[in-house]
Amino acid sequence: MKALDELTFDNRFARLGDAFSTHVLPEPLDAPRLVVASEAAMALLDLDPAVAQTPVFAELFGGHKLWAEAEPRAMVYSGHQFGGYTPQLGDGRGLLLGEVYNEAGEHWDLHLKGAGMTPYSRMGDGRAVLRSSIREFLASEALHALGIPSSRALCVIGSDTPVWREKQERGAMLLRMAHSHIRFGHFEYFYYTKKPEQQALLAEHVLNLHYPECREQPEPYLAMFREIVERNAELIAKWQAYGFCHGVMNTDNMSILGITFDFGPFAFLDDFDAHFICNHSDHEGRYSFSNQVPIGQWNLSALAQALTPFISVDALKEALGLYLPLYQANYLDLMRRRLGLTTAEDDDQHLVERLLKLMQNSGVDYTLFFRRLGDESAALAVTRLRDDFVDLAGFDAWAEQYKARVARDGDYDEEQRRARMHAVNPLYILRNYLAQNAIAAAESGDYSEVRRLHEVLSRPFEEQAGMEQYAQRPPDWGKHLEISCSS
Repeated sequence: MKALDELTFDNRFARLGDAFSTHVLPEPLDAPRLVVASEAAMALLDLDPAVAQTPVFAELFGGHKLWAEAEPRAMVYSGHQFGGYTPQLGDGRGLLLGEVYNEAGEHWDLHLKGAGMTPYSRMGDGRAVLRSSIREFLASEALHALGIPSSRALCVIGSDTPVWREKQERGAMLLRMAHSHIRFGHFEYFYYTKKPEQQALLAEHVLNLHYPECREQPEPYLAMFREIVERNAELIAKWQAYGFCHGVMNTDNMSILGITFDFGPFAFLDDFDAHFICNHSDHEGRYSFSNQVPIGQWNLSALAQALTPFISVDALKEALGLYLPLYQANYLDLMRRRLGLTTAEDDDQHLVERLLKLMQNSGVDYTLFFRRLGDESAALAVTRLRDDFVDLAGFDAWAEQYKARVARDGDYDEEQRRARMHAVNPLYILRNYLAQNAIAAAESGDYSEVRRLHEVLSRPFEEQAGMEQYAQRPPDWGKHLEISCSS
């Protein structure tokens, strides 16, 4: 295991030059202190987990110190925000400190969020507040534990620095990690500003470093775009299957790697609601839960437009045509597994759709339903779950179809079925009210609840002794929390 001063830097994005980013130093926080750290994320850098408790850890990730090999850069990009194009965005409060590679040869971006003003701050102060930093930390690590591709979070550093949002709050910094921080908006920026040389350099950078296997294809750029389409189809299938709402699917928040990225007013579903809007600033519902699938395709179309200098329009359209079938196949496979099914039948899609409609009309807890469905045999489980539904006749009809479908699935031991279903149906998810409880304690100086919640969410499928309170339906107040982009 390594100490902090033993990290090995290789700042590949910084070497692209000033057309892609601007050198900016972090603005230090007052009295930086550790709020929470992820040992799993630290392991990706081969870091000894004990270093998180040292003063230099908070100083490095609170903006007071910097590695000699780091080259902090604020990236420039653009993007479509709520459907409208914004010509220039960029890292308004974040800095790519540098790229570190581990002993396995993996490169990881170290991105410090809340690091102060940059040329792209757009009238903002460049800061992040404690609540939003905690939310992103918990979400990125929780999604990873669920098997959903995501950026990772190393730590949150709190401070005494005052920051004004709707009220005065405390500033914080989050150290985010990903194999790349390049977004759809990077390609859009160079396309719409008509900078073909820089756009070609960016495309080569992404192709060579992140999609090298596509070099072996007759049309490498087309192969890369197809892979991006496939990754996003699989990603959004997992969002939908696990009830995750991103909230701000602007193209500048879409990773070129097909990972969950740039957490804002996200939420997991409590009661199932296909039309749920987690961002109270999204007045039209553009990024509602049910809209995430078509918006994913819309964003890929925006990226396709930016790639027309490299790929023919017909080829791009053909690649885009893969998105919905791939999404549907991935989603249905996940939902079959959540229902405990190991084989495929033609009517499975309708079985899922009928269940979701019944859940929608009855306000059934999305996560707990599937978990309890695997607690015992199909016949006993549906009997116990019946009282959660308003339309009893409708549920009884579905239950009969489900039991018959399970019977056709094959002979197997009930314990095996239980283990298989519990391996894909989490008991613990990051509910908004749990995050809010942890944030309220942290804002009072008590970080123990943030750390405890992080530990629980790191093993979402495993029942943990003494943690029953984290597996409960939320109280009424917890279902109506308003989350905005303000952070």
